[in-house]
Amino acid sequence: MKPAHSLLTITLAFTLTAVIWSCGTKEAPAPEDENELITTVRLTFTEDGTTTPQKFEWKDLDGDGGNAPTTSRITLKASRSYKVDVEFLDESKTPTDNITDEVREEGDEHLVVLTPTPSSLFTYTASDKDSRNFPIGLSGNVATGSINQGSLRLQLRHQPPVNGQPVKNGTVAPGSDDVNITFDVVVAP
Repeated sequence: MKPAHSLLTITLAFTLTAVIWSCGTKEAPAPEDENELITTVRLTFTEDGTTTPQKFEWKDLDGDGGNAPTTSRITLKASRSYKVDVEFLDESKTPTDNITDEVREEGDEHLVVLTPTPSSLFTYTASDKDSRNFPIGLSGNVATGSINQGSLRLQLRHQPPVNGQPVKNGTVAPGSDDVNITFDVVVAP
């Protein structure tokens, strides 16, 4: 074989190998935007005009399928206003991972929804907003109704962009639940 043919043969073989190699490899899939592990949800109610907070917690330290979670019963006074703060923790890690800061930083992708049943138990108004002026719901105000009892459903909706477009619209509809739990609530005299 002449040197020119040898060089041409080697170049063609290298090019063919490179083409086959590039066709045979696939790009690694982009990591999915997974929901966070949350073992503890803490609600802090502070009645207007006071400085003494009341804390209520839901805990499931061993996760789904293990022991049943423990849940505080929320007791509030009738016809009062409260400031409310919501915290999300992952206590399966040492030290505890405070997910609240991540939810706040990614406020464009998260929404905390508080739904009382019956609806006359209280009204909730979020006081924090994301960059598009939609509520985040980590902080807000509760105005209780008359003496009654019922439940509070708390959801942390994870609403990441789809195909690069934001989907959060201030409603519970888009996304999936990072948290979906229920507290018993008593509104007392």
